[in-house]
Amino acid sequence: MNKASYPLKLPISIKEAAARLAKQDGVSLNQWISVAVAQKIGAVEMAADFLKQRAGAAKPSDMLPFLDRAGTEPLPPGDEIEAGAKPR
Repeated sequence: MNKASYPLKLPISIKEAAARLAKQDGVSLNQWISVAVAQKIGAVEMAADFLKQRAGAAKPSDMLPFLDRAGTEPLPPGDEIEAGAKPR
């Protein structure tokens, strides 16, 4: 396995928590962070694959009929925008 170095700067609180968890697992901080990154990559890629399968052959233009109907219903109580409110 090829390895690459990467200087990682973490907030102190995150580094301390990761070091504590690595110690509990009986592994080095470097190994613990490597596994955590690998788990995150797996989760993100699995979610992307799932969404790609769910979308199937759908195209963004397939949503236009739904978007054309959007905004024709009155807002539910409590969802009104205050006068002078700025968009986020």
